[in-house]
Amino acid sequence: MKKFIALLMAALMILALASCAGKKTEESGPVSEPASDPVSEPASAENSVPEPVNVRVASLKGPTSMGLVNLMAKSEDGGLVNDYSFTVAGSADEITPKFIQGEFDIVSVPANLASVLWNRTEGKVKVLAVNTLGVLYILGKNVQITSVADLSGKTLYATGKGSTPEYGLKKILEQNGIDPENDVTIEWKSQPDEIVPLLKTSDSAVAMLPQPYVVAAMANVEGLEIKLSLNEEWNKFPENGGFITSVIAVRAEFAETHPEVIAEFLTAAHESCEKANSDAEGTAALVEKYVGIKAGVAKQALPKCNITFISGAEMKSALSAYLGVLFGYEPKSVGGQLPDDGFYYE
Repeated sequence: MKKFIALLMAALMILALASCAGKKTEESGPVSEPASDPVSEPASAENSVPEPVNVRVASLKGPTSMGLVNLMAKSEDGGLVNDYSFTVAGSADEITPKFIQGEFDIVSVPANLASVLWNRTEGKVKVLAVNTLGVLYILGKNVQITSVADLSGKTLYATGKGSTPEYGLKKILEQNGIDPENDVTIEWKSQPDEIVPLLKTSDSAVAMLPQPYVVAAMANVEGLEIKLSLNEEWNKFPENGGFITSVIAVRAEFAETHPEVIAEFLTAAHESCEKANSDAEGTAALVEKYVGIKAGVAKQALPKCNITFISGAEMKSALSAYLGVLFGYEPKSVGGQLPDDGFYYE
């Protein structure tokens, strides 16, 4: 009897222990499931890849766009993180209002226009880089011109009245002792295409034209030659700063909101300008595709377009000096007031 009771008590104890173990297992979950691996968990919103930004870029038909065509091709091929849309305009008037209204984010425009936009928007514009230096040349047919002084007494056909070509030309004339109002007759035309027929019919025509129109004019007018490079003449006076044709500007708000986009764009634009100088043939084909200038003309013009890429402190030094010259000559040419340091993206 005692033996039976002992066995019964042992059995009850075993059942009680089993019951407790089962209850503990239910409360803590199945012990056979491994702990979750934090590495395999979905990435949090903080670590997710940002969505590509749509960057709207506008430039002018000519050297300001020619230096960017390799960037355009890279974007089209999917070689950039962000999405870029490009507009190549025939005149700055097509770009300016849309840029002010926020329809373009980045623009390549004449250097003085960037300053005008800074004034008109009360500082809501920044310059990212200088992308083209002097592209103006003096051309002549059956005429002896070896220096700026030889322009005295001549009639000069030119384009760009009221913008950097006019101010640059007059500054160079003055620095060489020539009165632009009395010693030279300057006939301003609205488009380079208006000048070519005049060069054909004149026996001793002289003209100031930008690239790539120089190449086109020389191909159409027998005996027409490059006589002077205004970029070289400007650089004879170091106090002038660089003879800057165009710059790349950005809406300040866009630059502040998307610094990573600006970093990508600056790198890609720099590479594009370098390739425009090192691969004229490949770039010329892209110029025809994206800008509408025949590849043959573009190939000849590219080495004379002075395409460059200057940013940071060097850009600020060159551009501020150049705008200072324009301001001293005609304050309205830069918008009436010189930009402060916030104008320069560094």
